[in-house]
This record gives sequence, structure tokens and C-alpha cells, in this order.
Amino acid sequence: MNSRERVTAALQHKQPDRVPIDLGGSVVTGIHASALSTLREALGLEARPVKVYEPMMMLGLVEDDVREAIGGDVVGLNSPGTLLGYRNENWKPWRLPNGTEVLMGGGFAHTTAPDGTIYAYPRGDLSAPPSAQMPSNGLYFDNIIRQEDLSDHEFDARKDYADQYAIFTEDECRYYERTVNELYERTDCAVFGNFFLGGVGDIFHIPAAWIEQPKGIRDLEEWIMAHHIHPGYVKEFFDMQTEIELQNLELYRQAVGDKIAVIAISGTDFGAQHGLLISPDCYREFYKPYHTKFNNWVHENTSWKVFFHTCGSIVDILDDLIEAGVDVINPVQFTAAKMDLASLKARYGDHLVFWGGGVDPQKTLPFGTPQEVTEETKRNVQIMSDGGGYVCSSVHNIQGPTPPENIIAFFRAING
Repeated sequence: MNSRERVTAALQHKQPDRVPIDLGGSVVTGIHASALSTLREALGLEARPVKVYEPMMMLGLVEDDVREAIGGDVVGLNSPGTLLGYRNENWKPWRLPNGTEVLMGGGFAHTTAPDGTIYAYPRGDLSAPPSAQMPSNGLYFDNIIRQEDLSDHEFDARKDYADQYAIFTEDECRYYERTVNELYERTDCAVFGNFFLGGVGDIFHIPAAWIEQPKGIRDLEEWIMAHHIHPGYVKEFFDMQTEIELQNLELYRQAVGDKIAVIAISGTDFGAQHGLLISPDCYREFYKPYHTKFNNWVHENTSWKVFFHTCGSIVDILDDLIEAGVDVINPVQFTAAKMDLASLKARYGDHLVFWGGGVDPQKTLPFGTPQEVTEETKRNVQIMSDGGGYVCSSVHNIQGPTPPENIIAFFRAING
């Protein structure tokens, strides 16, 4: 099998010739730019700065030489822009706090405070308040909560979130068409559609780091409470987002056709280490109806498989996600409560494709030995790969201070 056939088989719950591998196909199966830089060196690849294509998570662009070296089978169709609102073009040099030399999009604008804190600005607008910050010794940008005083606020979601999402422009559509054609023809990899715009209530989006002056509820604690205090407001926001993004799905379909194998609809996290962040009833009332609309549209209009990313312990809503039309679940955080891999595979393996779950990026991958990485990976892959329905990646993105020898051990162990 080639890579595209291998991933397609897994998505169809068939046993491929080997376990498909993903590094960098999506923004939730990626690698920090500094880790990617040291990995390139350890693999003996050409020395050149890594392109940071998503600055909030400092994700490095996994190029063909790295993907081929580790046996990757997936390539990402990324958004033309970033969560800071600028486009990935006109690359320019920048240095991370740990000294790694990288390339950033030309629209990236920042200032540095006397204490070393780095502030980033929405759409590169230095006249606006900064929307993200990185500590002097940090690895990532964190959202800055920029919420106005809401004491006398008129809660009108269509006004407050009018700038949050928009219909794709002709230029964006042409970008998707041009880029998917290039990826599909240049590689034999499965193309991953990094759409992620059906993630209603995504707390990574609520602060809106790409907007100069966000309105409405932007504080994450207040956002969670709004489900009970302002339920109509939350649903009106979701209604508006769904109307826009269903139109965008049609434009996306026209641009990419059947050249993508899977589309990421939602990246909204519903789980923490020990259980759900919200109750199952809250999920069913506020989220499931919208997820069902998005997923039904995909299944009725395309051949794509629907990919959902949601961290943590999510066992208590997996049946709901299946009923809502989810085909692929990620990241399969097996260290969270009730997320035992054998139990998940036995109970849900006929209904869900598991994408992730290869190794723990919180503990084993960054802090273990290569032998410990190998043992954990082999154990997890043996459980998850039986009968197909599995694409292997780390549980979420590979973090910055991860030793390259551990990363190499991980990818060698998957089919070793």
C-alpha cells in the first residue's frame, strides 16, 4: 500500500499493511518548532530554520524530508492564516526564547517587556492591545483575556460575535483549491483537512486572539457559566457560527473535492484528566445538535470522514459523539480517567477510528528513556491496531523540550 491507501484502509476499519503514522498532518498531531528543529538535526537532514505555521502553539511545519524519514502517511491542508490573524506568507526570521532560530509569517508583530515577556498582536496591529503573551522562558503564547466590563451589557450574541467568523473569501477558496491539488499530486499521502470551524464553544477561540477589540464574553470561566446564566446567548452564538460554517463547508467542498480523506470539524475540549468539563446533559443540550448538523452535512455531501479532537476523559459522551456522526476521535488520552485503551478498542472499535494514543507527551515522551518510549508505544499500538481503525500519533502535539532520541524511538517502535 502507499500512504493514501494505508490511511484509507484504516478509516474504513480494514487492516492496512502497516499502522499508518501521522506527524504534523493536523494542528493537534504536530510538533513544537524547537523539538522539530532538534529532530531534523538528529535525523541528519538539511539544516534550515523551521517555519512556525501556528504561533499560539508554536507548531513547526513538518516538511517532506522529515515526514519521509519517520514514515509519515498524512499531510495537512492547513488554513492560510493563523490564530493571531495574520497569513503564513513572507516568512521572516525570529528567535524563540530558548534560542531556536525559526521563521514566522511576515504579519507576526510583537513587543518585549523589560521582564522578557513577549506580547503578540492581533493581525499584526501594534496599535491594538496585545492578544497573546509568552513568558521570558516560555514555549507557547497564551491568550490574553480582553473582556470589557459587562455590568450593563446587552447580551446580543449576533452583535458581540459578529467579527468572530466569516464566509471564506474568493482568495481563501483559491488557496484551498491550489494547495490541495499541490499536496495531492506531489505526495501519495492522505490529505487531512484542517477545517476546525465547527468547534462551537472552543475555549481556544473564545478569547479571539485574532480580533483587535473583541466584544461579549471572553473570559473562559464566565463563558462556562454562561451556559447556565445566559443559555439563549450561547445558543444564538452557536446558531450564527453554524450558519456561517455550513456555507464555508460547501465552499470548502467545491475547492477540495474528494482529494481530502478526513476533515477536522471540531477541536473543542470536553474532558479533563479526571472527567468531563461539563455534564453529559450540558453536552447534549448545547453541543450535540450543532455537531449533528455539521457531521450530517459532511456525510450527505462528501466522502470525507469526520474527525473530532477532544482531550481528556470523554468516555461518558462517546456514545453521544457516535450518535452525532463522529467517525474519528483524537487524541485518545489514555492517561485520563476511564480511558483504558483495551476497553475503548473493545467497546468502540467497530464505531470509531482512533487517531492518536501512541505515547504520552506529558510524561513518557519528554521525560522517559528511549526504551520506556519504545515499550509504551509497542503496547499501545498492539492494542489499538488490531483489525484496522487506527492511525498512530502522539497523544496531542509533541512538546518543545522533548529529546529527539525519544521522538525517533517513538516512530521506530510503531511498526518495529
